[in-house]
Amino acid sequence: MSVAPALDRFPLAEGITQRISEAVHELVESGSGIFVNEVSPVTAELLRYWFQRDYCALRSANFHEGQRDAILAIVYAHEILGAATLAELYNQIAPQAMLSGDVLGEVTDSRNGHPKYAAKMATGTGKTWVLNALMVWQHLNAVAAPEDERFTSNFLLVAPGLIVYERLLDSFQGRVVEGQRVFETSDMYGVKDLFVPDTYRQQVFGFIQSSVVTKKDIGRKVTGSGVIAITNWHLLAGQEDPDFLDEESDENDFLSLGSDIDEKEMARDLLPLSPGVAAGNALDVLDRRHRRGEALDFLKDLSGLVVFNDEAHHIHSLKKGAEVTEVEWQKSLRAIAATKGRRFIQVDFSATPYNEVGGGRGKESSKKFFPHIVVDFDLRAAMSKGLVKTLLLDKRKEIAALPLDFKVERDESGSIALSEGQRVMLRAGLKKLSILEEQFAETDPTKHPKMMVICEDTSVVPLVEEFLYSTGMSEEDVLSVHSGKKAELGEKEWAPVRERLFALDSHASPKVVVSVLMLREGFDVNNICVVVPLRSAGSSILLEQTIGRGLRLMWRGDSGIDELKQENRARIRQKLEPTNYFDMLFIVEHPNFQKFYDELISGGLVGEISDDESSTRAAGDLERIELRDGFEKFDFEVPFVVRDADEEMRAPSIDPLTLEKSKYPLNVLISAIGKGDSFTSVAVETGTQFGDYRVDGGVMTATGYNDYLSRLATRITEAHTRAFVTTTQQYKKVAQYPVMQAYKPLLIGWLNTYIRGRLFGQQFDPMEGENWRVLLLKDVAEDIAGQFGSLLVELQENVSVDTAEVMYRWVSEVSEITVRSSASVDVTKSIFEKLPYPTQGGGLERDFMLWADSDSNVEAFIKLHEYKHDFMRRPYLKADGMPAQYSPDFLVKTTDRVYVVETKSQSGLADQNVLRKQRSAVSWCERINSLSANQRDNRTWHYVLAGESAVRNNMTNGSRCTDYLNIARLIEDDRGDAGQLF
Repeated sequence: MSVAPALDRFPLAEGITQRISEAVHELVESGSGIFVNEVSPVTAELLRYWFQRDYCALRSANFHEGQRDAILAIVYAHEILGAATLAELYNQIAPQAMLSGDVLGEVTDSRNGHPKYAAKMATGTGKTWVLNALMVWQHLNAVAAPEDERFTSNFLLVAPGLIVYERLLDSFQGRVVEGQRVFETSDMYGVKDLFVPDTYRQQVFGFIQSSVVTKKDIGRKVTGSGVIAITNWHLLAGQEDPDFLDEESDENDFLSLGSDIDEKEMARDLLPLSPGVAAGNALDVLDRRHRRGEALDFLKDLSGLVVFNDEAHHIHSLKKGAEVTEVEWQKSLRAIAATKGRRFIQVDFSATPYNEVGGGRGKESSKKFFPHIVVDFDLRAAMSKGLVKTLLLDKRKEIAALPLDFKVERDESGSIALSEGQRVMLRAGLKKLSILEEQFAETDPTKHPKMMVICEDTSVVPLVEEFLYSTGMSEEDVLSVHSGKKAELGEKEWAPVRERLFALDSHASPKVVVSVLMLREGFDVNNICVVVPLRSAGSSILLEQTIGRGLRLMWRGDSGIDELKQENRARIRQKLEPTNYFDMLFIVEHPNFQKFYDELISGGLVGEISDDESSTRAAGDLERIELRDGFEKFDFEVPFVVRDADEEMRAPSIDPLTLEKSKYPLNVLISAIGKGDSFTSVAVETGTQFGDYRVDGGVMTATGYNDYLSRLATRITEAHTRAFVTTTQQYKKVAQYPVMQAYKPLLIGWLNTYIRGRLFGQQFDPMEGENWRVLLLKDVAEDIAGQFGSLLVELQENVSVDTAEVMYRWVSEVSEITVRSSASVDVTKSIFEKLPYPTQGGGLERDFMLWADSDSNVEAFIKLHEYKHDFMRRPYLKADGMPAQYSPDFLVKTTDRVYVVETKSQSGLADQNVLRKQRSAVSWCERINSLSANQRDNRTWHYVLAGESAVRNNMTNGSRCTDYLNIARLIEDDRGDAGQLF
């Protein structure tokens, strides 16, 4: 499996990556650049919502780097470059690549005469999320601009078999609950805060719920504004529709499935039908064939169509010698595309987007990659970033050991039995599984590691089952999944087996899954931790698919575990044994896998574990800490004011002339921008720039200046709204009673007064000369928005309420946390016996906890968990006017006070956003203190920004923690008073 240089394999992906790298940075950091300026307004809004850092900070779920790059590469190629064919895309991105080999003939072939993109993404890295995002992008643009031929609301999703087909149904229609699919369990709904901005959510969900069509109803079910047709390849191939592919054939035969035309099949298609059941022409059979024709005719008649091919390595042409043979379902795609031109768009997803060619008579096969790969996020990249499990190869020492035989033994009569090598591999897998079960249970008893056994054919499955039972496992512990099992059970009996299979992560049993080939794709569970391959793996695709079943992460969202996993990856790169087994995938030794591992090992991505007794603990030094006995004594009751319809907000009172002036000197800005508009000449052939010159500038009219003020006010009020709205219900309430929008004319007046009389510390007339140009500078506009945005946040936190309705939350709602023994402290005054601190730069937090614990005036304290104590997050507006949230570090309780404490290094105290967090938190404490004493447990709340120097100086001088907090809170309270608006 030799690997060619990336540039030779993926010229489009390499070229696009080079072109957009700077643009991606601009989009993420500031929501600017070509991905905002050179796309449709809808696309610009979606891309900012999906990828701009400020928006991402408001969500717990976001696209990772590989998913982001796949989406942006396709948007760039399709919308910014506007390539109508694959050849056009090569001409714009990699024209030289067409001159090598047979690339020119391939990309100019008529089957590539439409927009065509392939995303090479490692198994387990979330291809379906990319598919979902691209569908939203296409649909919303098609609704906004129906005449734009780049977009459509018609989609065809093609799966290679039933497992992937049902996964797609789960993603769009929801999982089956009591026999019915429930939309609220779908991917699109479950991660709605990521996929769809709130303003489009009802529209997108309505479209999906009314437009999804299963394979049986394509062409028969009437939909509204478009169609989302989901099928497997059989519909396009014109074949009968078995529930599974033939998994008992050799994998090389499987990979070329459909590539040869069967003469009998051709004759049956061309010649008149022979009557009779024996001839295969029973009425139900004829009816199914007719419906297939209806489906294809329906797809051909659509004006536009996006085809998403999941696991696309099944659907492309194969090359035998000098002849290229199209698989049957690709021919159907070509017929569907023929009537649509560039309105037919093909997007292929695969972790292995290649065909294997050659390899006959003992020769080594080679990989022929798809020519339309526009993004390459391979297994190496996914592993290095911690997005999939790390691979470990469990190897025996070969001293005094026979070579492992992974095939069954056969006697002269043809009877089969497990070989001794297979038994050794199974025992090794079970031993590793028991280690993981025992030690993971100490960390989190809800996590259930599983083992997967891959057999060479279905006849071996009963032998494996018998062996597993002989080790003491029950029938509940073993689940066998293969086509023979389905034929044995029948459809009704198979349904609960399928539900049990996809619920593996949630239950302790079964512990072992035995399969042949059926689960090679679309089997999306997270807890496969051990794989025992008892079959040959002559195909590279099959090998990578086998590993892929266990790559999905088992542990997510725990900062302590994430830190341990990161340390593991670093140790493996240094050729050291890992310190724990979190998100490790163990493959029991198999000779055919070694070459694949060698490639990854050379890149420092795979480790090897010998059969020696290892001192490595599965959970490393991680401990699960539950609530201590009598935790109630140390709990915190946090009051939250629930605003209702009876609230009244008094009109704000702001004096713009008292605000801070701009940090940008006016004379410097005017000198820098000059006068007039600047132009430069660019040579078309070489891109050389020369001959800069200016032309006389235009004149800002009164209408233009008023429009500027209106746009600035809109940005400020909308950003303010986003900072406080997190649900659809809240959005509807704000939209129904737009308080800030009601004061928008007042805000415009303040902006005008501020710009003319305070912005630059002198009188400023934007209409004089070309002064108005200064206001269009991005930094100046953001400075103005930041000034007023902060005031609006404080205004929101200081609402006058006649009758307050209060809701209470308890920090003990988080009943357990995980800590590292090496990065935690034992405490006595907290709901947990141990509290964690960061291993990097966590010294201040560690010392503060020890200081608080030793102070007799402290009744209780808690280190807040940023993600688990999410109700403690506070909204604020950043210096550029964008909404954000943060979580304070500690709560500290005394007899009459509660301190909300944020610890900061000395260098971080002057950061503008830290000060904005401070103002928001002070206002929040004042909001609580405005309640009656009995509503806040007779304690006042105070915010303290604890700088490192101040904390350490007080500790050195022998001060109590509460003495320091009491002094520091007076300073913060004074700052809060200075920020009052009325």
